[in-house]
Amino acid sequence: MKKFILKIHITPLMAKIFVYNLKLPLKIPFETSFGVQNERDVLLFRYSGDVEAWGESVTDSYPGYSYEDNGTALYIFRNYLLEILSETEDPYNFIEASKKIKGHNMAKSAVETMLWDLKAKREKKGLKELIGGKKEKIESGISIGILPMERLISMVRNSLDKGYRRIKLKVKPGWDVDVVRTIRREFGDIPLTVDANQAFEKHPELVLALDKYELLMIEQPMNERNFLGHSRLQKQMSTPICLDESIHSVDDAQRMLEMDAGRIINLKIGRVGGLSESLKIIEFAGKNKIPIWCGGMLETGIGRALNVIVQSREEFRMPGDTSPSDRYFERDVIKRPFIMKNGMIDVPDGIGLGIEPDIEFIEKLSKVHEFEVV
Repeated sequence: MKKFILKIHITPLMAKIFVYNLKLPLKIPFETSFGVQNERDVLLFRYSGDVEAWGESVTDSYPGYSYEDNGTALYIFRNYLLEILSETEDPYNFIEASKKIKGHNMAKSAVETMLWDLKAKREKKGLKELIGGKKEKIESGISIGILPMERLISMVRNSLDKGYRRIKLKVKPGWDVDVVRTIRREFGDIPLTVDANQAFEKHPELVLALDKYELLMIEQPMNERNFLGHSRLQKQMSTPICLDESIHSVDDAQRMLEMDAGRIINLKIGRVGGLSESLKIIEFAGKNKIPIWCGGMLETGIGRALNVIVQSREEFRMPGDTSPSDRYFERDVIKRPFIMKNGMIDVPDGIGLGIEPDIEFIEKLSKVHEFEVV
């Protein structure tokens, strides 16, 4: 009697990744020491398979804040990260495997965000629950770009009237001490910070001149790798230095602490390579009693959701740069934009990122790149 062996080939579920490149005009130009930005050139990542999941790259069309831009992010995804994604859809494993690719934190973070959203949705949980978030609302601060003085005063007044819990001014050489003096004279003892975006590397005396204005912090006055310069400044000042661009990993946070190069951390999830590394930095800050807050990169509602959710962790006790959706855009890419009430923003309580992207609106504005993942 002959035996027949039936071989059944089981085809794995085929998922698709859509990368949307779209441009959203800003309501008003946003000027920093890096330059003037009139629009947000966005890369959005969408996983389409058993569930839908989303991520956002905080890169832009021009590599001003970082060496990464939209072109490099798309290149790194297509040529390297897509292969890793075909091997694992677990966010921790993905980030671990991506370490063989040097740098490109923002590209990695966009994909990892999508995988965190995917993981949470498959487990039918909110991302807030997965990362140990507790708060239901977060405090909202505002970052105001470089503007003519009359417009700046008007915008600060308007922001205070709206209920923002903290005002941050962008500064640079030539737009520094006089600006802070004027705002202090006009508004008194408001919660005020300044952000130099590395612009005072050659002018430390201007940083020291800001010390007497009782600022909550002075953010990133020197070059991002100049920990020694920041340490020397901090020893001469009572105002805390906050490091932003200098912090790419928990190791950098450790270096800041050991060198006393700063006393506050501005966490930007994309800059440090994603949520996994962010959680390490958050836990390090909490353990060492370092104040930490969440910065912004003009994100759409998709990236903004991640920023809001991470601030539901109890280590965050300072207002961040997370503003409501209408701060920058006439129309956001999500159906229920983030709003602010009494200086507070609600943390999403749905599964995953807790948002509903407006796919029709996104596709209408986008150049779309499609990839398959087995």
